[in-house]
Amino acid sequence: MNQKEQTYKIVSRKLIPILFISYVVSFLDRVNIGYAKLQMAADLGYSDVVYGFGAGIFFIGYFLFEVPSNIMLHRLGARVWISRIMFTWGIVSGLFAFVDVIPWGPLPAMFGLPDHEFGLYALRFLLGLSEAGFFPGIILYLTYWYPAAMRGRTIASFMFGIAVANIIGGPLSGFLMEYLHGIGAWQGWRWLFIIEAVPAVVMGVVLYLKLPNGPRQAPWLTESQKQDVLDAVASSQEHTSGTANHSFRQAFSDSRVWLLTFANMLGITITYAINFWLPTILTEIGVGKQDYLMVGLVSLIPWGIGGLVMIVMARNSDRTQERRWHIAGSLLACTVGLLMFALVDPDPVPSIIAITIVTSGTLAYGGLFWSLPTTLLRGSAAVAGIAMINSISNLGGQIGPEVIGRLRSSSYHPDAPFYVLACFTLVSAFLVYMATRPHKKIG
Repeated sequence: MNQKEQTYKIVSRKLIPILFISYVVSFLDRVNIGYAKLQMAADLGYSDVVYGFGAGIFFIGYFLFEVPSNIMLHRLGARVWISRIMFTWGIVSGLFAFVDVIPWGPLPAMFGLPDHEFGLYALRFLLGLSEAGFFPGIILYLTYWYPAAMRGRTIASFMFGIAVANIIGGPLSGFLMEYLHGIGAWQGWRWLFIIEAVPAVVMGVVLYLKLPNGPRQAPWLTESQKQDVLDAVASSQEHTSGTANHSFRQAFSDSRVWLLTFANMLGITITYAINFWLPTILTEIGVGKQDYLMVGLVSLIPWGIGGLVMIVMARNSDRTQERRWHIAGSLLACTVGLLMFALVDPDPVPSIIAITIVTSGTLAYGGLFWSLPTTLLRGSAAVAGIAMINSISNLGGQIGPEVIGRLRSSSYHPDAPFYVLACFTLVSAFLVYMATRPHKKIG
């Protein structure tokens, strides 16, 4: 093992575990409403339309504060800003236990909504504001440490947290709802929000104490090792195929950035449609509606297999240095899985196989996607460009859950949501293909 390899072994050992745990906690707080809905919707009278809109409005808040948050991270440093994000969203997430009793004053009446429905929308919106900047901030942060050739597997290792959050979160959420229900005269879903909010607050403190702002501030690297990291990143930037400037304006005017933005928006539409509705889908294909722990345990199958596929795809993509077909192919696999589910629903075994294909495709796609924009942009262009791609594309998180909610409540064919989502994945694959062609300025 040469000196550079030894240096990066230390870097990965120090950074990836803490970032990984943070992302697990982040994603758990973001999607646990999918499990809470199994009790919460009945208790509070939320329809599929109300739930779908409430789950998705998170991403409106996320969108509005994404770019400002990433700029603040660049100015204040990763340690202060990322720890602030985690602490704040932990507090907001815990407030969901009181969603129907928080006094909002005249606001619900202004919007023509009952208090408990307004509370769902308001807290999901505030959760998005609180968490905005976390994910693109971490992606930007990793560019301070890793050259482009190493980012595929590095980002995938970090994003494996999506699979782990669902692997842990499903059974945990099911257990809390089933076995804490009635304790202290509280419903299980209230305990779920309180207990699952605690790790975010704790990790906010841990990140503040442990996360260096960059290689120069890392106390666990020697001066020689710090220079190894800085040289590797600088060399990678010199050989990037993308925007070799430090301009916000040029990041926004690069046509490939916009193609990737809309490709990722459609991809995220699928990711969150599945995340927020999977527990409900499982109950409808035969998993007991009151057996919340069983719902969580069955969800281990698609997320566990999907996580393994994600890691394998990322390693192979880094080994071959091929991105386009690994990413587009993952999206096409989602198309196959969605169409298969629409055709076999509600037969449980083939339905779970189809869902597993979808989760494998979405996780593999998500783990590799961010290796593309980080090679197109650097400097201030990376700060603005990565935040822009993430903030706009995360609007897909609002579209996906609401599409399913509205189509489920309509008179359309019951599997219409899955045909619509399959079309989204096809378009997303095409946009990735267009964005990764040999560079020729469009327009």
